[in-house]
Amino acid sequence: MLLAHAVILGQARSYVAALADAALTTDASIEYDRVLLQIDFIHGDQIPGISPVPVTDRDVLFDAAESAIEDLAGHGIDSLTVELVLDMLWAARDLDAP
Repeated sequence: MLLAHAVILGQARSYVAALADAALTTDASIEYDRVLLQIDFIHGDQIPGISPVPVTDRDVLFDAAESAIEDLAGHGIDSLTVELVLDMLWAARDLDAP
């Protein structure tokens, strides 16, 4: 895994984890955790750590997570897999609506 891929993967993981922490409901938090697990499954044993995220606004976190996941397609992850993960992310957000 190249450094650029590891950075994008770390960002995706960090923002999804922050979304799970900031979720309004337990069900939404669980769904965000499932997105995180799917991202980890795709990458196997090569998983960077999760960094603290200074942003707390859920809309900003979601946009950043979505962008980072989309960027994974440019680093060797096939587009269908990326779309499936994005769909899981959107499903989690639907559960997180107030």
